[in-house]
Amino acid sequence: MFWGEFSHQLDDKGRLIIPARFRPHLTPQAILTRGLDRNLVIYPHESWRDVSERLNEMPMTDPAGRALRRLLFSGVVELALDRQGRILIPGYLRDYASLNGEVLIAGMESFVELWDPTHWRATLNGVPSALTDSQHLLKLDI
Repeated sequence: MFWGEFSHQLDDKGRLIIPARFRPHLTPQAILTRGLDRNLVIYPHESWRDVSERLNEMPMTDPAGRALRRLLFSGVVELALDRQGRILIPGYLRDYASLNGEVLIAGMESFVELWDPTHWRATLNGVPSALTDSQHLLKLDI
């Protein structure tokens, strides 16, 4: 569904063009919120519903569960694409992800990530060490 990397500029009002191939999957009621890595995440409505349900299953007595709720739920914005395929990113979310000027848009199969390009490159550079001896790779057998 969401694959590839794209680079677009934020305009002076905080609007970002979403790649044309992603747009049909983001309407209606896509959700924009904070990501776990100082990035932003766009979920199609059905994917967000799954994430939301899993978050709500975490006990309120679990500090990590409360922290995830605070991070994700408090940042939620329902998106509406305009006629030019743009979304408006509120200032508090742009600040959180250090987005100004160029934005790297990365497809993650079931959701989309928005990154400051420098932060994206640094994150990608750390991938090999993060995957060393990963149990996830063993499960995939790749």
